[in-house]
Amino acid sequence: MSTPLFSSVIRTAGQDRHTEAEQAPFMSGLLGGRFGVDAFTRYTGQLLFVYRALEESAGPLEGDPVAGPFLRPELRRVAELERDLRHLSGAHWRDRVTPLPATERYAARIREVAHTWPAGYVAHHYTRYLGDLSGGQVIRRTAERTWGLENKGDGVRFYVFEGIDNPAAFKRRYRERLDALPLDELEKRRVVEECRSAFALNNAVFTDLGTLFPASA
Repeated sequence: MSTPLFSSVIRTAGQDRHTEAEQAPFMSGLLGGRFGVDAFTRYTGQLLFVYRALEESAGPLEGDPVAGPFLRPELRRVAELERDLRHLSGAHWRDRVTPLPATERYAARIREVAHTWPAGYVAHHYTRYLGDLSGGQVIRRTAERTWGLENKGDGVRFYVFEGIDNPAAFKRRYRERLDALPLDELEKRRVVEECRSAFALNNAVFTDLGTLFPASA
């Protein structure tokens, strides 16, 4: 029996927690159009802190043999998130955006692995950016339809990767880089577990958001 590709192992290992995220009361309420635009705005604000952690920590890793190949400029999302929040919350949006406790823990873990463990950083990079290119598009379409946001316009710029003409091909190349990582089997198992932890940290943000926007409200 052939050994499965590392990208396939990672994808399979995170499926249960990915399903858990989709079924979280906050996310199911958001995708179901049961919340107002304020819930979408608060969610977008939490993403800003996560992506700041990812992108502000990336500089020292650009020449790293493990993390460096994944740091593609067309993936960067912070500027788009800031533009979205300006549209959603107004000119003084910075005064209105604050991280929830789970968001702070999530961002702190990203910064920690970025400084101490490049392969762990890749685990977080993978779970976020490939998710944006895949399931994130469902959130964009829901936002456009439910709250009247312009098609691929301000408010949903985060989900629009203008530098990626063919998302399917981009994701394929990304997974090829995962398969080519110079890691031994023990390190690969650690990365898989960090991917699962990344999903858990993300799901904890949904839990915190769910306390602010109860699905039964």
